[in-house]
Amino acid sequence: MRTLIASLKTSAAGPVLDAEIPLTRYTPLDLSVSNRALAGIAISDPDACQAYIDEVLARQNGQVAYGGYLERRNLYSNNANFASEEERRDVHLGVDYWAAAGTRVLVPLAGKVHSFKNNAVKGDYGPTIILQHVLDGMVFHTLYGHLSLESLEGLYEGKEFKKGEVLATLGTPEVNVHYAPHLHFQLIIDMQGKKGDYPGVCKASELPFYMENCPDPQLLIKIRVG
Repeated sequence: MRTLIASLKTSAAGPVLDAEIPLTRYTPLDLSVSNRALAGIAISDPDACQAYIDEVLARQNGQVAYGGYLERRNLYSNNANFASEEERRDVHLGVDYWAAAGTRVLVPLAGKVHSFKNNAVKGDYGPTIILQHVLDGMVFHTLYGHLSLESLEGLYEGKEFKKGEVLATLGTPEVNVHYAPHLHFQLIIDMQGKKGDYPGVCKASELPFYMENCPDPQLLIKIRVG
């Protein structure tokens, strides 16, 4: 029996950002705790984070910086929503695409709106859209976080989108709850009853579950450059 992972690997998905941006302008970005270049940078501050990303992009002549699946990050260190007395949530479950606010977000594979919400709490996603897809008879979901407020206008559950259609645009730090502009893109198999939101960061002890329920987005969006 064909598995979802096998189907994702062979799918003919399109890009999730403006198709006019060539792959040659995509640059890998490392925001992990093991990146020594981040020492002394207040990476959880959107201005400091943007300055570092701009530096990486300029060095590589890039327009989009991307990466982050299963990265353990300090990006959330100043946010109480990610802390607990037992264990901090700091493992990233999606891929981030860091690009200018207003950049168009595209639908990589035909689907319909599962749910949407403005998660307007610092450290969350801000405006968020979740699509549901069926691939080779198997259901999975894609989550798009840190969008503009305008992206939620005219949406309704069940609204259908074709591959390549414009879904949204990226929000500013004031709207995307205090992050440098980017798209958080995540695959989710079982939504566990949630609507308009789903954890994008987990504790290390939770990884076995989330690695199964949230496969690597690059199985679908096959960007391997740099």
